[in-house]
Amino acid sequence: VQLVESGGGLVQSGGSLRLSCAASGISFSGDVMGWYRQAPGKQREVVALSQEGGAAVYANAVKGRFTISRGSAENTVYLQMNSLKPEDTAVYYCKLRIRPTDYWGQGTQVTVSS
Repeated sequence: VQLVESGGGLVQSGGSLRLSCAASGISFSGDVMGWYRQAPGKQREVVALSQEGGAAVYANAVKGRFTISRGSAENTVYLQMNSLKPEDTAVYYCKLRIRPTDYWGQGTQVTVSS
């Protein structure tokens, strides 16, 4: 199973970005897909999860600004990020859970300038 993220980049504070993640090497839907991020010197933290059945869970820091959605193709997930802040700067990772294993993408850098 391989996950490939795209859509990161440099944006000014208040701007928007849309991250994409597509999994290959799997012919069925995983249990959970989600986005995590890791800022320099900090631990990786959850940003948003799309659970089986479509329910979404968000970190408090991004509620109301970020939206996670599943694509029409199996095992694709997007993260629409609006009203970006400098504290959102991090490497963003996509994760696919197929119990009991978690698969990770290589990460995509998001940098928000003030």
